[in-house]
Amino acid sequence: MRMLVFFDIPVKTKEERKIATTFRKFLIQDGYYMLQFSVYTRICNTIENAFSHESRLKEHLPPKGHVRDLIITERQFASMKILCGKGKKKDKRVAPNQISFF
Repeated sequence: MRMLVFFDIPVKTKEERKIATTFRKFLIQDGYYMLQFSVYTRICNTIENAFSHESRLKEHLPPKGHVRDLIITERQFASMKILCGKGKKKDKRVAPNQISFF
């Protein structure tokens, strides 16, 4: 199973930024990693384990903003496609340089 957490938390004031940072740190300490900005994911071995993480997530919700979670199978997660737009004209393709040690 895979658990995805999507959040939109206000960060206009210093206090709001502190709350958002605390929430992000909780996610990281609980085993989530950032998939995309404001989208975190973690692997759960069973659906019961996912529900347990969901209840722990509810305990750490920020007072303002929106948080959503979605539990999907690993097969559904693996079928995700990464879509990218066209690059800008300013973007240059940089060839990797090989390092030689003598």
